[in-house]
Amino acid sequence: MRVITGIAKKKPLKTLKESFLRPTTEKVKEAMFSIIQFKINSTVVLDLFAGSGQLGIEAISRGAKCCTFVDSSIQAHKVELLNLKNTKLEKNAKVIISDALTFLKNTKEKYDIIFLDPPFHSDLLIKSLQLAEFKLTDKGIIICEHMKNVNLPNDFKNISLQKQYQYGKINLTFYENRQDIV
Repeated sequence: MRVITGIAKKKPLKTLKESFLRPTTEKVKEAMFSIIQFKINSTVVLDLFAGSGQLGIEAISRGAKCCTFVDSSIQAHKVELLNLKNTKLEKNAKVIISDALTFLKNTKEKYDIIFLDPPFHSDLLIKSLQLAEFKLTDKGIIICEHMKNVNLPNDFKNISLQKQYQYGKINLTFYENRQDIV
């Protein structure tokens, strides 16, 4: 696993050793960032269920102003800190050990981009979407990575599904704040 492009281009990233974890593949990550490449510059990013932190690190490398990394695992916290140090991007990062839903309920921060990549066989995606929609800036987007057989609603209170892309067994679903929809 590595940073694809930007100021930390080609820097290797460590992953967690847990057998049940599933890091975002290089192909999916590259597609995701190609889709949002013109929306990243100077953004405030949230990498929820951060794991190794690769999505947030890629965003910072490509010009995001800062990223908050949230994961409940102490091992993930250690790997995120190591990856941030090795990419020299730690000054643009805040790393938090917290349950994702608790974090979303308590944070006052608003984000331009939110990455949601919860464990696939859980109910955390819908629950986190229902909370994350209230943590977006006016032009904010939420990017969900999930199994292709998961059906997500087209609309929530503040966000609407804009696009969905399939990469093998994985879907990327993009939601935008309704205030940004014309």
